[in-house]
Amino acid sequence: MLKRVFLFILTNILVVATISILLSVFGVTHYIERAGRAYHLNLQKLMVICLIWGFVGAFISLALSKVMAKWMMGLSVIDPRRASGIEAQLVMTVHRLAKSAGLTTMPEVAIYEAEEVNAFATGPTRSSSLVAVSTGLLRSMEWEEVEGVLGHEIAHIANGDMVTMALLQGVVNAFVMFLSRVLAFAISSAMSRSDEENSFPRMLNFILTFVFDIIFTLLGSLIVAAFSRFREYRADAGGASLAGRQKMIAALDRLRRTHDKVDNSEAPALAAMKISNKGGFLALFSTHPPLEDRIARLQKGI
Repeated sequence: MLKRVFLFILTNILVVATISILLSVFGVTHYIERAGRAYHLNLQKLMVICLIWGFVGAFISLALSKVMAKWMMGLSVIDPRRASGIEAQLVMTVHRLAKSAGLTTMPEVAIYEAEEVNAFATGPTRSSSLVAVSTGLLRSMEWEEVEGVLGHEIAHIANGDMVTMALLQGVVNAFVMFLSRVLAFAISSAMSRSDEENSFPRMLNFILTFVFDIIFTLLGSLIVAAFSRFREYRADAGGASLAGRQKMIAALDRLRRTHDKVDNSEAPALAAMKISNKGGFLALFSTHPPLEDRIARLQKGI
């Protein structure tokens, strides 16, 4: 646990330090400027600041995603040359599916000790990716169902979903920062007394920026979640194409049945391909569609 906290803090320090250096290099550390007694917003500087903060943070996280996953989750990467038994079968299956998906560089394959039924793909590019599965998943699923899960994860890699999501998150982050600061400055300026020295209400501007950041981040997350749900359906279709439709359906159905038996408060990490059972308004914030909908789409051949 301490290692995970340390790595999380270290990553954030690296992100903040890198962005701060870039902002200093571009000379855009301040976007509110004063000309005489009036204050004005330098939109060009603000745009550069927002783009740097939005994209650099997202892409640093993407670049470190594979390394962080190995460290934080205690992944045991399988050496294909020394693998035997279930490990060899796992590597062979991942590589076979990857070749079928048109990948020229095979993903690393890893296992980690956990009761959770989980599998994920990560990595900054198609040529530098990793597929990891939990021991809980291997124990609870038939091999054909495991193939369906692996096909889904390989489809994510083949579709370039990690990079696409980082790009989308960068755009959303930049937009949120820009719009929040423009609106906060406009309201703060309207409430200031321009006939007095140093009349710009900086504390009010800070508070409004903070509030707008929260509001627009929530709205932005709706866009990110909607696209994430779309890519999950796409990865399901890709998994069905690579591993077989019935194997993909069987994997999702196994996850549904497993999920129905488990109390989420006792096993919050039950998340292979991210089970979602949210309904109503909360469903809009879910990054993964309900399993029933995913199964139904595959059964209809969508």
